[in-house]
Amino acid sequence: MMKLVIVTTNPGKLREMRQLLASLPCEILSLADFPTLEMPPEDGATMQENARIKAVHCARQLGLPCLADDSGLEVDALNGEPGLHSARWHPGTDQERSAALLARLRDVPPANRTARFRCALCLAWNAANLTQTEGVCEGNIAVSPRGDNGFGYDPIFEVTAQTGAAAVFIGKTMAELPADEKSKLSHRARATEHLLEAIKSTF
Repeated sequence: MMKLVIVTTNPGKLREMRQLLASLPCEILSLADFPTLEMPPEDGATMQENARIKAVHCARQLGLPCLADDSGLEVDALNGEPGLHSARWHPGTDQERSAALLARLRDVPPANRTARFRCALCLAWNAANLTQTEGVCEGNIAVSPRGDNGFGYDPIFEVTAQTGAAAVFIGKTMAELPADEKSKLSHRARATEHLLEAIKSTF
């Protein structure tokens, strides 16, 4: 069976990607399976560049197809911050980063708290054979954290702009969504859906 390496050490992200890629007939590994692998600096100017840097590096080092993502939260009232630097925007834990962001938005009214999660994916077999996709989920920043099902900024991000059956989840934070619904609505889910469409004949 073919192996696919998810380029992450984040258990929440790995769990989510395993679920999203469940239809692929392959064994899914992560960086935890390669503890001595050194990662390059994420010094790209965009999320797409950072995803490509990580995927290509790992594919070259491991000789296996590698899937990397770079994702972030873009808050309009903060001119797109934390954006590319979401994971490093404020020192400390996920909760501390979320608290710092809410503090910056303390006086911003609900109508101006628009935001989006963006995810860039890159699947690399080698430096010349790449597939890149992107997914976006629109939303608002909540007044306070809610929900226990997510990670990162999920507890302060309220989902909006959904259609059809998914509309019932408008106003819930990403961390309040059941895993099966998050796998349909999230930015990572949308990027993965595009990826699966592009590589469905490969695996």
